[in-house]
Amino acid sequence: MEMLIDKIHNRTATVGIIGLGYVGLPLLIRFGEAGFPLLGFDVDSRKIDALLHGKSYIKHIPIEPVSRFLEEKRLDVTLSFDRLGEADCVLICVPTPLTEKMEPDLRYVLTTTETVARHLRRQQLVVLESTTYPGTTDELMLPRLQQGGLKVGEDFYLAFSPEREDPGNKSFHTGNIPKVVGGVTPRCLERAAALYEYAVTRVVPVSSTRVAELTKLLENIYRSVNIALVNELKVLTQRMGIDLWEVIEAASTKPFGFTPFYPGPGLGGHCIPIDPFYLSWKAREYDFTTRFIHLAGEINVSMPYHVLEQTIEALNQYRKCLNGAKILVLGVAYKPGVGDTRETPAAKLVELLSREGAEVSYHDPFVPEFEAGGVTLRSVAFDEETLKACDCAVVVTDHSSYDWAAIRQRVKLIVDTRHAAL
Repeated sequence: MEMLIDKIHNRTATVGIIGLGYVGLPLLIRFGEAGFPLLGFDVDSRKIDALLHGKSYIKHIPIEPVSRFLEEKRLDVTLSFDRLGEADCVLICVPTPLTEKMEPDLRYVLTTTETVARHLRRQQLVVLESTTYPGTTDELMLPRLQQGGLKVGEDFYLAFSPEREDPGNKSFHTGNIPKVVGGVTPRCLERAAALYEYAVTRVVPVSSTRVAELTKLLENIYRSVNIALVNELKVLTQRMGIDLWEVIEAASTKPFGFTPFYPGPGLGGHCIPIDPFYLSWKAREYDFTTRFIHLAGEINVSMPYHVLEQTIEALNQYRKCLNGAKILVLGVAYKPGVGDTRETPAAKLVELLSREGAEVSYHDPFVPEFEAGGVTLRSVAFDEETLKACDCAVVVTDHSSYDWAAIRQRVKLIVDTRHAAL
């Protein structure tokens, strides 16, 4: 049997990627561009059909490379996990959400691990990329993968390498973002690092899977806590009559010791609103309470309620009640330039506004359809009639395509959570 490390260096190792979403699809493209044969796995038949028919279901990810790999017969995409044995390297990119009780929901990781275990063979590498708490790889995955008698570090290899995707970022992409890699054993690390070196510009090896798992959480906890700080200051400075945006701009002139973060309507995306709670849950095993994480979570979750209050107060100044008012939400994606609505604060805000009796509509050039509070809405036209008809426009996402001058000219009242229109 040809050794895995040799197949990696010869680029004959078949890379199998489970989960062809925001993380898995760009990863598949990177390994394809590096010359590896590919297998793509997903449980969603619509994704598989779209790829086979030359259509991308993620707007910012081009379909051309995928179509090229398929045409060159270097890629196959499938619903059949029975083909996992064909992959030399299996990269797992599945969701890791929270339960209703804000606890880790690892059912996708566990189900996938059990599926991989049924097809695991000698000289195979398994890497988890999904964000999770320290200990997931060696406490939950490893025992399941070793049930068949194969030994880690000798018969097969297991590692963790956290995804660092930033959808829509024009400067950083999968290929030029450094890749942190931790292995269960030194031999596991050696093979995982060797694989990723062909797909990314820099690999950062660390001493264990736990270090790699916590690295990803630290990155997002850092952002969550700092965003919570400026969100809290935003509420305070409004009462004080101080422009926080001007304060942040002035503080940013300091050439050391300060990194600017900006307030908004709440957190969105898969990572920042969710990942910190993976660590706070795990910390309970060690009789430890992560107070900063909980406080930051409380502040960030409260921001849609603050925007609701802002909207009510703004309407009151025009002797208008929120009940019955026509509210136009501008942007529902969690960040500008993409159609990603995962964990977007717009969902809670639309629900709150509707609950108070407002007549809510939205426009987003990237999101044609949107669900909030169990109701499906469709993006309205962005034209003079729409702008003039609303009693108040609430800016949630500052898409660069918006004509802010036209908005200011035609909208009676603007609540701007992003400092974009004012």
